[in-house]
Amino acid sequence: MAAALALGERGRGRTGSNPNVGCIVTRTGRLIARGWTQPGGRPHAEAHALSRIEGSLERATVYVTLEPCVHESERGPACADLLVAARPAHVVIAAHDADPRTEGKGIARLQDAGIAVTHGVMAAEAHRGMAGFFTRQRHGRPHVTLKLATSLDGRIACADGSSRWITGEPARRHAHGLRARSDAILVGGGTLRADEPSLDVRLDGLEERSPERLVLTRGDAPDGWTAIDQPEAIASLPANWLLVEGGAETAAAFLRADMVDRLILYRAPILIGDGRAALGDIGLGALADAHGRWSLADTRMLGSDRLDVYERH
Repeated sequence: MAAALALGERGRGRTGSNPNVGCIVTRTGRLIARGWTQPGGRPHAEAHALSRIEGSLERATVYVTLEPCVHESERGPACADLLVAARPAHVVIAAHDADPRTEGKGIARLQDAGIAVTHGVMAAEAHRGMAGFFTRQRHGRPHVTLKLATSLDGRIACADGSSRWITGEPARRHAHGLRARSDAILVGGGTLRADEPSLDVRLDGLEERSPERLVLTRGDAPDGWTAIDQPEAIASLPANWLLVEGGAETAAAFLRADMVDRLILYRAPILIGDGRAALGDIGLGALADAHGRWSLADTRMLGSDRLDVYERH
């Protein structure tokens, strides 16, 4: 299942509103096929894996990170039906599908066909790896990651607005990895006008994974950009993973709307003093309200910079 989850990560940021699922097929302990959700959401991981197998799946075990779908689609057959036709001996599932069209029904269809089913294997890891899909099912919007790169005293730029570069090369490369795993990336209108950012992925071999570019503004967007006028408008995006990169007022707007699911904080070992703060007003009414909202999920050093990852409770 860990291998299937790793395969699912290959589709992250490329499957639109579909989940980024991974699938492994084994027989007598040997790998015979693997698959993951393809760009645009089709084929699904199970279909991708099964298309690579010739002959029977007798005595085979299928490991899949999400309950196989049962709902019909013009874009392809239901994965539960494909598995029933292939007749493996055993299907092992990580997480239940949160889509009400499938939830529980995929498992039932397999069991009704006489296929042994085990579910709940590494379910927590599957929910984390497909958090974009589960956030969309739960809240009707993409999973939002807010990225901030600051000095030790919480500044994102000097008083004159200069900010290149606060962090070093390892941290910046890590940030490009975040972009490559996102469907869309968003900045505020002020950041767009001041910095004219390209927001592309500048990592060798991953350039084609540059996300859709969004700007939070009440005006028009330039060519190659999409304008949204408020954080709530992201609900209409055909995307599961949104990365918010700045600036301070845009970051504050998403926090005020309680629409940030994960914080990525890069902190450089520098002091700026009278510079520009990382955040504007986030609508905090009392200090007590600030506690109990975030938990540390990861921390590491990237060169001389520290990365801290927080997840929203």
